[in-house]
Amino acid sequence: MAKKTKLNEKNPTELAKMLKEKREDLRKVRFAAAGARPKNSNEPKELRREIARVLTELGKREKTV
Repeated sequence: MAKKTKLNEKNPTELAKMLKEKREDLRKVRFAAAGARPKNSNEPKELRREIARVLTELGKREKTV
Protein backbone atom coordinates (compact mmCIF):
# COMPACT_ATOMS: atom_id res chain seq x y z
CA MET A 1 0.00 0.00 0.00
CA ALA A 2 1.37 3.38 -0.99
CA LYS A 3 1.92 6.09 1.57
CA LYS A 4 -0.67 8.86 1.32
CA THR A 5 0.69 12.24 0.37
CA LYS A 6 -0.26 15.23 2.45
CA LEU A 7 -1.59 17.68 -0.10
CA ASN A 8 -1.81 20.54 2.39
CA GLU A 9 1.98 20.38 2.89
CA LYS A 10 2.80 20.84 -0.80
CA ASN A 11 3.22 24.18 -2.50
CA PRO A 12 1.02 25.19 -5.47
CA THR A 13 3.69 24.45 -8.09
CA GLU A 14 4.13 20.91 -6.75
CA LEU A 15 0.36 20.44 -6.81
CA ALA A 16 0.15 21.67 -10.40
CA LYS A 17 2.93 19.29 -11.41
CA MET A 18 1.21 16.43 -9.58
CA LEU A 19 -2.09 17.25 -11.31
CA LYS A 20 -0.42 17.18 -14.73
CA GLU A 21 1.20 13.81 -13.98
CA LYS A 22 -2.06 12.27 -12.73
CA ARG A 23 -3.95 13.45 -15.80
CA GLU A 24 -1.26 11.98 -18.06
CA ASP A 25 -1.41 8.69 -16.12
CA LEU A 26 -5.18 8.60 -16.54
CA ARG A 27 -4.85 9.20 -20.28
CA LYS A 28 -2.36 6.34 -20.56
CA VAL A 29 -4.61 4.00 -18.58
CA ARG A 30 -7.58 4.83 -20.81
CA PHE A 31 -5.65 4.11 -23.99
CA ALA A 32 -4.20 0.91 -22.54
CA ALA A 33 -7.67 -0.27 -21.53
CA ALA A 34 -8.98 0.36 -25.05
CA GLY A 35 -6.36 -1.95 -26.52
CA ALA A 36 -6.40 -4.83 -24.06
CA ARG A 37 -7.87 -6.02 -20.80
CA PRO A 38 -6.52 -3.87 -17.94
CA LYS A 39 -4.66 -5.43 -15.02
CA ASN A 40 -6.29 -3.17 -12.46
CA SER A 41 -9.79 -2.15 -13.47
CA ASN A 42 -10.10 0.27 -10.53
CA GLU A 43 -7.08 2.33 -11.54
CA PRO A 44 -9.03 4.95 -13.57
CA LYS A 45 -11.39 5.48 -10.64
CA GLU A 46 -8.48 5.91 -8.23
CA LEU A 47 -6.73 8.36 -10.55
CA ARG A 48 -9.89 10.44 -10.97
CA ARG A 49 -10.25 10.64 -7.20
CA GLU A 50 -6.63 11.74 -6.77
CA ILE A 51 -7.13 14.40 -9.44
CA ALA A 52 -10.24 15.63 -7.61
CA ARG A 53 -8.31 15.81 -4.33
CA VAL A 54 -5.59 17.93 -5.92
CA LEU A 55 -8.13 20.22 -7.58
CA THR A 56 -10.00 20.60 -4.27
CA GLU A 57 -6.79 21.58 -2.45
CA LEU A 58 -5.92 24.10 -5.18
CA GLY A 59 -9.45 25.53 -4.99
CA LYS A 60 -9.28 25.90 -1.20
CA ARG A 61 -6.00 27.76 -1.47
CA GLU A 62 -7.36 30.05 -4.17
CA LYS A 63 -10.33 31.02 -2.01
CA THR A 64 -8.21 31.84 1.04
CA VAL A 65 -5.71 34.00 -0.85
